[in-house]
Amino acid sequence: MTIAQTLRQTLHKLDGASYGAYKSIKGRYDFGDFTLWIDHVQGDPFAAPSRVRVEVAAAIAQWPAALWSNPVRTLALEDYLLRAFGEGARDLSGHRGSGKSGLMQILQVGQEAIAQTAINIDKGNVEARFTVGLPAQGRRILGRMAAALLCEDVPELVERSLLTPAFKLSHVSRHIETIEDHLALQGQLGDRGLVAFVANGAILPRRSGVDDRPLPGAIPFQSPPELAVTLTAPNGGPIEGMGIPQGITLIVGGGYHGKSTLLQAIELGIYAHIPGDGREAVVTDGRAVKIRAEDGRSVVGVDISPFINHLPQGQSTTAFSTTNASGSTSQAANLIEALEAGAKVLLVDEDTAATNFMIRDRRMQKLIAKDKEPITPLIDKIRQLWEEHGVSTVLVMGGSGDYFEVADRVIALDQFRPVDVTIQAKDIAAAYPNERTPEGSPHFGPITPRIPLPASIDPKRGKRDVNIKVQGVDGITLGTADIDLGAVAQVVNPGQLRAIAAALVYGQNRLGSQTLPAFLDELMAAIARQGLDAFAPYPTGEYVGFRRFELAAALNRLRTLQVKGSKS
Repeated sequence: MTIAQTLRQTLHKLDGASYGAYKSIKGRYDFGDFTLWIDHVQGDPFAAPSRVRVEVAAAIAQWPAALWSNPVRTLALEDYLLRAFGEGARDLSGHRGSGKSGLMQILQVGQEAIAQTAINIDKGNVEARFTVGLPAQGRRILGRMAAALLCEDVPELVERSLLTPAFKLSHVSRHIETIEDHLALQGQLGDRGLVAFVANGAILPRRSGVDDRPLPGAIPFQSPPELAVTLTAPNGGPIEGMGIPQGITLIVGGGYHGKSTLLQAIELGIYAHIPGDGREAVVTDGRAVKIRAEDGRSVVGVDISPFINHLPQGQSTTAFSTTNASGSTSQAANLIEALEAGAKVLLVDEDTAATNFMIRDRRMQKLIAKDKEPITPLIDKIRQLWEEHGVSTVLVMGGSGDYFEVADRVIALDQFRPVDVTIQAKDIAAAYPNERTPEGSPHFGPITPRIPLPASIDPKRGKRDVNIKVQGVDGITLGTADIDLGAVAQVVNPGQLRAIAAALVYGQNRLGSQTLPAFLDELMAAIARQGLDAFAPYPTGEYVGFRRFELAAALNRLRTLQVKGSKS
């Protein structure tokens, strides 16, 4: 091991040298209170910043064992320290020359607390993985500035961001307990026959489409009496709120009254949220998937026949493929793919759905005979999904009362206040029968898994063994193929897409001849054993946890994907 003073002296000697000479500082340095690893040195001041790590022993960090006593608490403490480290890095970063010189950065996160690789706690030992821009002017090393960055700023950052004395433990405990409570509430849903729970007092509206913080002055959520339930959090005690039961739930109401806002809170209730977010006790079954139309997406070998059959030109719908799906075929494929991956709750908003996939009313049935219409709308399959496969649906619907017949529960939003109108909706349905004829088969049918072909998942581009790029939360470039994930609503951090891309590369050689669900099982099991580092070729702080459903969504949208059917 090289001592810190040697690093300072080396950097001073490098002052004025060509930028490539920075490669010589790669290695491990003992700073007394922590160890600094310089894992990768950038090629020039405008390239991706250098990757570094700091490791602090438990005896130095001094975090009480109660704060990391189980995996959930460990995740929560890691999340807290990540946010503190990010704030400290922003405060201490300074422009020191050309390009990214002087910048210190760590993974950026939003309102959600999700497993990640930037901060890792193991038996009280703390590791932080981040990047630094090694200072230069042009292509000449600014060695003394680099020495100040690595030998002064980094130690200060460690002291104020990773060591217990820098924090009020009451604040840390509140953060940990909030996340622990969310996951505990989530675990109670199934036993209570619920797919989601929205606590009284929750603040659901957000400031804007680009600012996910709570909207100041928003109306606090209050459950209608008919849907009120009480769950018990290990730290927060009894929490009252609205339970959304398994089965089919409609969310109705006038425009701008909060229907989509409620559904958006539910779709993100799969994640824990940080204190002050307003949605800390909005919890959703972790198997809930948002389904929407997605014109233009690629579909490969999906059996969409429960919804669509006898297409023109005799195109198969039992193994449907297209490079440019319509609204209805894309929504059918999205739904079937979610079921194939194991979804048990479907979340649908009519605003992002294909109308002809959702409903065909009596007048349209009279005008266009069924033998001329290949689409069986969701209204005729939604109850089959629940009764035959145990798949619940939460549906925002403002334009068609025909769904009243098939709904188990109808919730109306009136100026962001929920009202249980199930009895009224059923009375209306009885008084004004829709007279439409149910369409399609009387049974939904089996969900048949496909077998992805490993050779079709190719991360190579020319001479590069692996080419991966991420475009925010909207897409991945894998090899020469672009994967458009802009319509996958439950991706909330670019780090999730980086981890998903790495998982696909990792899984390519392990795919063999197995079904897609088995492939997902294998990759998620690797995470359970080794964490997200299972997919990393080197220590990286850029990965954020993901679910099997978003992993499947990425694979399904890979335009080079090839599959074969399975009779299993």
